[in-house]
Amino acid sequence: MAMSSPRRALALLALLCAAGATTLVGFAGPAGASGRGDITWSVAPADAKGPDGRRVIDVELAGGQEVTEHVAVINRSTEEVVFAIDANDGYLTAKGLFDMRPSDATPTDGGAWIKIPDKVTIPAGATAIVPVKVSAPPNATPGDHPAGVTASVDTVSKQVRVQNRVGVRVNLRVTGDYVAKVAVTGLRAEYTGSWNPFAAGSIDVTYTVANVGNVRVAPDSQVRTSALVGESGWDDPSEAKAREIMPGSSREFTARVTDVWPMGSLTTEVVAIPAPVGTSPSGLVAQQVAIDTTLWALPWPQLAFLVLLVVVFLVVRVILSRRRKRLKQQAEILREANELIAKYGGKPKD
Repeated sequence: MAMSSPRRALALLALLCAAGATTLVGFAGPAGASGRGDITWSVAPADAKGPDGRRVIDVELAGGQEVTEHVAVINRSTEEVVFAIDANDGYLTAKGLFDMRPSDATPTDGGAWIKIPDKVTIPAGATAIVPVKVSAPPNATPGDHPAGVTASVDTVSKQVRVQNRVGVRVNLRVTGDYVAKVAVTGLRAEYTGSWNPFAAGSIDVTYTVANVGNVRVAPDSQVRTSALVGESGWDDPSEAKAREIMPGSSREFTARVTDVWPMGSLTTEVVAIPAPVGTSPSGLVAQQVAIDTTLWALPWPQLAFLVLLVVVFLVVRVILSRRRKRLKQQAEILREANELIAKYGGKPKD
């Protein structure tokens, strides 16, 4: 029997939902942990004997070189579990948190250099030490190539497959000429003033920092605004992790410079100093960059207050002038009256 168009659409939607997949990845140190119902496990950097207390795996090697690291997968549940082991390229989220590409995505950078078992079966409460073989291609470019290793378990909830992944971050660095360099673009500055003529305003600054070098950096940003009457500044107070940028990636940042008076032309300058993340490699070349923009902020509250003062001054001056004139007229009348009184022999009035 042929299905109507609405029924065919609903059937297609159900099929898509059944085939859908969601990936949940956790990276925590020193050991990432997750749970799926009564299955709980964690993953941590390790040596051949077991977890070694590291938070991440740092590997520095030359092009064509091979090293072997290890991760410990700990089955904390009360049943035997088969874990899928996966390696892929790493990246940072918009909030600066480390994450990995989905397991079904083909790695194209550091993740492609890692060889690991496809799966591992771990009895309840046991720990498996998984070898992580890293082989850098002979033509690998110098610098950082972030990656990660995860252990995962799939579940199906309401016809949607959910993949729970717990992983360890792997910082791969290929030796060579290291360059720490950033580019600052998209600088925007907006002035927000106060209607209180005795209060300064602020400038909201938005800018994008791109890592155009080959090592991970956490740029130390400084924002300066200058006007005819002085200079105001803002220094980046955030931690390095919150500002880390991978090579080839970029992030948008915001800052607010306070105590800025609206005195016409205001120049805003952003200076980004690309500080390397972690241990600074030898032979590193760091290049800071600066960019500026100009906006106009007219002192309308101050001008309005000045106009008000002028109006008050003029009003008071007019009132005093009229009062003096009235007093002068009264004095003239009194003088003439006294002259008449004196003329006729009377006593003058005060």
